[in-house]
Amino acid sequence: MITDGVEMRGVEPDDAAALAEAFTRNRACMAPYEPVRPDAFYTEQGQRERIAQQLESREAGRLLPFVFVDVTSGTPLGTINLGNIQRGPLSSGGFGYWVDENRRGEGLATAGAEEVCRIARDELGLHRVEAGTLVDNLASQRVLAKAGFEPYGLAPRYLHINGAWRDHRLFQRILHDDPPTP
Repeated sequence: MITDGVEMRGVEPDDAAALAEAFTRNRACMAPYEPVRPDAFYTEQGQRERIAQQLESREAGRLLPFVFVDVTSGTPLGTINLGNIQRGPLSSGGFGYWVDENRRGEGLATAGAEEVCRIARDELGLHRVEAGTLVDNLASQRVLAKAGFEPYGLAPRYLHINGAWRDHRLFQRILHDDPPTP
């Protein structure tokens, strides 16, 4: 459990229907922070395909996809992923997340970020974890600061979000200074 009544666990194929419903429920509030997605993304089949791709990437060692779940109802409350996992001299991964609009402000994102960093350090041996936020996404910047991330740059026109190329602030958390693991 990462917070009272909420667990963070690996995404599973059986999560497709519930995640489709959760993404649909949060579609409007997430639109300013997300790429424009096809309508199929918000369907059970769209989520099945997405989860299958995520699990394939997990098997290849490139991604760790997680879901936040209310332990009482089983309802997904968001997702968090550690992706772009790189070994060797970079020894890094990037993470992104979203939390159900009705559960924001409860510390879920911060607890999830801390757990992702623990996994990245203790289980994967990564040196650092990075994240980016839209320049005006102050709530996510506060989450990152609480989880020990520090700003390190600005990436102009970094990601295509909500129909346009958007500038992002970049953050990182150094996990350790040991030599990279193979």
